[in-house]
Amino acid sequence: MVDRGASALSLPDDWPAHPDPILALNRMGSFDWDLDSGLFHMDAQAHEVFDLRPDEYDDNPVSLAVRVPTAEAHRLDALVAQAIKDGSENYGTYFRLRCRDGSLRWTHTQGYIRRDETGRPRRIIGIVRDATQEMGELEARREQAAQDEARRRQTNVVQLTTAALAHARTVQDVIDVLKDTHGLTHLGATSLVMGLVEAGRIRLIAEGPAGSFVPGTDITRIDEPYPMSEAVRTLTPRFIESPEEFAERYPVLWPHITGLNITSAAYLPLIAEARPIGAMGLLYSDRYGFTPEDRNVLIALGSSIAQSLQRAMLYEQEKDLATGLQQAMLPRTIPSVPGSDVAVRYRAATGEGSLGRDIGGDWYDLIPLPGGRVGAVIGDVQGHDTHAAAVMGQLRIVLRAYAAEGHTPATVMARASVFLHELDTDRFATCLYAEADLATGVVQVVRAGHIDPLVRQAEGSCRRVTVDGGLPLGLSAEFGQLDYPVGTVELDPGDTLLLCTDGLVEQPGADLDDGMQTLTTVVAAGPADVWELADRLIEVAEERGGDDDVALLLLRRRGLDAPQTGGRLQQHVAPGDPEALTQARHMIRAAVGAWGARERSDEIELVADELITNALMHTEGSAIVTLRVLTGSGRRMRVEVEDSSSALPRRREAGESGVSGRGLLLVDLLSDVWGVEARGGGKCVWCEFAVPERS
Repeated sequence: MVDRGASALSLPDDWPAHPDPILALNRMGSFDWDLDSGLFHMDAQAHEVFDLRPDEYDDNPVSLAVRVPTAEAHRLDALVAQAIKDGSENYGTYFRLRCRDGSLRWTHTQGYIRRDETGRPRRIIGIVRDATQEMGELEARREQAAQDEARRRQTNVVQLTTAALAHARTVQDVIDVLKDTHGLTHLGATSLVMGLVEAGRIRLIAEGPAGSFVPGTDITRIDEPYPMSEAVRTLTPRFIESPEEFAERYPVLWPHITGLNITSAAYLPLIAEARPIGAMGLLYSDRYGFTPEDRNVLIALGSSIAQSLQRAMLYEQEKDLATGLQQAMLPRTIPSVPGSDVAVRYRAATGEGSLGRDIGGDWYDLIPLPGGRVGAVIGDVQGHDTHAAAVMGQLRIVLRAYAAEGHTPATVMARASVFLHELDTDRFATCLYAEADLATGVVQVVRAGHIDPLVRQAEGSCRRVTVDGGLPLGLSAEFGQLDYPVGTVELDPGDTLLLCTDGLVEQPGADLDDGMQTLTTVVAAGPADVWELADRLIEVAEERGGDDDVALLLLRRRGLDAPQTGGRLQQHVAPGDPEALTQARHMIRAAVGAWGARERSDEIELVADELITNALMHTEGSAIVTLRVLTGSGRRMRVEVEDSSSALPRRREAGESGVSGRGLLLVDLLSDVWGVEARGGGKCVWCEFAVPERS
């Protein structure tokens, strides 16, 4: 208290002030502090508050030092001095005093500062009272508020962790959420351990921090004496509240973790659909014991983690299934086609729109065709699910079959549309089929609702090839519009044909034409090598992300080692037209001589005549005779006779006097190689003769 000492000035006439009886009734003591004389008078009730007998106090504030601790006295003096300096009329505060038995008691004081006409402070009249109960209630409220705040923080951590877990798709995503510094560490956990139940064992999938792994615990049996095993075995959490308890209950594990300074731990079973899928342990180094609220929060957290883990495990199982199905539906290998470089790529959708299923209806295919031709297919079945993939697989197979039968590109597309329409599905598909003659570089393109192809020239420029198209597969059959226009593209040696699905082009909020222009720019700036260019385009798709699959096929015409047509002639021979047959024979003899193969002229003419005659005798339609020179791996003369019958030629044994049955035997003996190919509604019988290179 402020000690001003005794003053020679006379005390006021009304000093000391007489307390109101009501104060005493409310157990409040009063004081009158004369600032001039320094005397500090207290009434009897104030003596009781300060736990002083009347003979122990002489109105000198210094005498109160026995009851008011030094730190509290300095604080009170500073408070009073500041109030006087500020011109305040009153002040009030809580302080502690030490009772006769040495205990501390909370006390409250309030004073009224009286000043004279000049504003000089002359007296302070106030009260003191026992505030033990009041401060006890205040402390209780503060403690309750602190508990509420701690509970709120824990609840927030659970809510934030649960919200973060909602976005976890894989088991590793769940682990990353739990080990994040904004995750469970807010609950004060020093270390985390987690394991999954697999075949009656627990496999450790996460532990932290680094260096806390216990050797021999990466795979443990459920019946082993470990807390995580016990939590899984009993389906109940295990709370360990002290190091002594840990050492006593789990003596096998405790020696290995003493370096982590663990003071308590909580091991939670991770239960989903009433069965344990794993367990999680939280280890603490700065807490002892768990309140009921702590236990409830951790149990709730364990339940949320278990649900997220189960969802992640199911997602990974479905992903593995989808990936396997996708790989089974797409071509396992791409055949090598002489005269071309081919690169294919597939990227599954990864955005939210893919619904967690990395599978779709996008596909590509490459179909080797007779005569140095090749069919390239790109398509997209509506939807992103296993049904779309199944439809895609069936559609890919029938489209390949139609192309291999020798149908024209327009017929291939029309028949595929009819097949999809008759299939038990409500899905439609877009598709683009390109049939390329690598010898001439001519590409016939048919488009069914699909995006246009691109062509990158050998010098690096790239352009979009606009192709008239028909309705998507399935829809064109439903609406009876099966006519598909055929566009023609020419590939020079070194040119690359690019076919892709719209996942590589479309961007949210962007126009399709803008997307095609962007893709054209990327292709033009990309590497010349088709495999490197394919990788670059997939990188672009990965960077952009998206909710759609991407299928990509690049076909580059090499030209240098592709079969080259040194000449090509064709003749139509109608049945019952001997003049046409004679002209075909003359055409063959003249062409063989002109193309420098005169030494095999008789053989070629004889075999061709046999094939033409056989076609006219055993079919009802006409025959088309094609003669061409192939170069590349040796110079060859190729004869093709095409008719409208699907019946294959058969060798027959001719009798001694028979005049028929020797045709195929003759073909086999005279030609170097021969065979039969399906061609749409008919067939083509062909044979080849090796001829010398022209000088």
